[in-house]
Amino acid sequence: MAKLFEYQSKQILRKAGIATPKGGAVETAGEARAMATGIGGAVVVKAQVWTTSRAAKGLIRFADTSDEAADHAAALLAETATSGLVNRVLVEEKVGIEREFYIGLIIDDHARAPVLIFSGVGGSGIEEIAHQHPDQVVRHTIDIRTGLREFEARDICAQAGINGKLMLSLSALMLQFYEAARGAEARSAEINPLALTTKGDLLALDGRFTIDDYAVFRHPELGIDIAREFDRAPTQLERVAWNIEKGDYRGTFYFAQMDTDFHRGEKVIGFHGNGGGGAMINMDALLRHGFRIADFVDTSGNPPASKVYRAARLILSQQGIDGYFMGGSGVASQEQFNSARGLVKAFMDAQLNVPAVIRIGGNGEDQAIAILQRANGEFPAPVEAYGRDTTSDSCVGRLESLVSSYQSVDEIKPRPAQPAAEPYTFETITGGTITYDYAVCRTCETKACIDSCDPKILSLDGDVPKLNITREEAKRGGCTECLACEVECHFRGNRGGRITLPITGLV
Repeated sequence: MAKLFEYQSKQILRKAGIATPKGGAVETAGEARAMATGIGGAVVVKAQVWTTSRAAKGLIRFADTSDEAADHAAALLAETATSGLVNRVLVEEKVGIEREFYIGLIIDDHARAPVLIFSGVGGSGIEEIAHQHPDQVVRHTIDIRTGLREFEARDICAQAGINGKLMLSLSALMLQFYEAARGAEARSAEINPLALTTKGDLLALDGRFTIDDYAVFRHPELGIDIAREFDRAPTQLERVAWNIEKGDYRGTFYFAQMDTDFHRGEKVIGFHGNGGGGAMINMDALLRHGFRIADFVDTSGNPPASKVYRAARLILSQQGIDGYFMGGSGVASQEQFNSARGLVKAFMDAQLNVPAVIRIGGNGEDQAIAILQRANGEFPAPVEAYGRDTTSDSCVGRLESLVSSYQSVDEIKPRPAQPAAEPYTFETITGGTITYDYAVCRTCETKACIDSCDPKILSLDGDVPKLNITREEAKRGGCTECLACEVECHFRGNRGGRITLPITGLV
């Protein structure tokens, strides 16, 4: 799910007609001073971070003057910027509060419906409110066919003990809130606190929206650049990874950086999981052996080899790692030879310069292990591959031994592309390009690309490979990007085939 910052959530609320305090988001202390001056009077300065209990953490501060607001903004931006969490603060007018409420909406998977939650008490998390004031919390399941209706909103207020003019105001706001959440396709949304001010106005003092991953593409107006649920701003590599995933739903690819402050020699490992539960087991084994883990990556659900390739290239782009470890549950049903080919091409293209141990148990594991072991010698560092019968601890022990004895090669350069004298090319579904050099292919004796092509879209045209489908069909997915043609051509053929798979944003 994609979290929105408070200032973004309040933009949605205001568009729906729900009032918020006067103010706006700024990025510098000078902008904070100008915003506070424009507001006039006391203000609140809030760090825009994806975390709860900001007040307790000192991330919400009050200022009586514009200079004080600028000082608070500078301190908050400096404090949070060092951990990469935020680059904005929200400066808003300070309002007098007579009473606080809570209003939220979640998509309840069990009920298969949105559920509105309202409380006559606000200001803390709904779990704490429900524990301390259970009689104040009302839950109402909404029929998606009708939406929240006016009489239902009034009934919710009545159940919370609210009547009269306030009931009318709150019930009208509930309808606006529901439409705001529905319009943004939020998995969850809340206003906490919703304040009744001393002037008699209802103001959303804080707001949080979380948008459904699969709805993000329909809402460019929200400015969501990565549909993942982080507690911080995404790193550059995480942005690159999301750009890979968002356009290719074949299998799972999840990438998150866990550690970025390290150097070679500190036993930091680039981690590549294969199935979430199995990945946890293998990460535990790495930690038991004293390794640190730079990233969490999962490629599962039978991803194409191209997706595994791109995941491996991202992992290897992390400067300072001492090794590469891939491990899953050992019983994965996906075709592991696809993963092996993706890894081998990545290791060749990047010229692997750290030892790699791959535990690749599952469907086709013997073939996968053979593909990986065969690649040794094509790059500086060694690769060892094991199947389901070798324990995670044993595999990590092998990695530990390899890391301790390996001397990295200076100034490693990626494998250069060889220009084709007689190119025959076609494009793939993710923007890749497959090129065969007919000048080389004519003298190939094995024609390994033909028999290794998983979707069987290649056939011989005389003595050279050619598509037996149209280029348009290949680009629409006829070519599954199994990478077998290049990998098998490299090891069993005449090395006339080459696949280029772009990774936008990867340096």
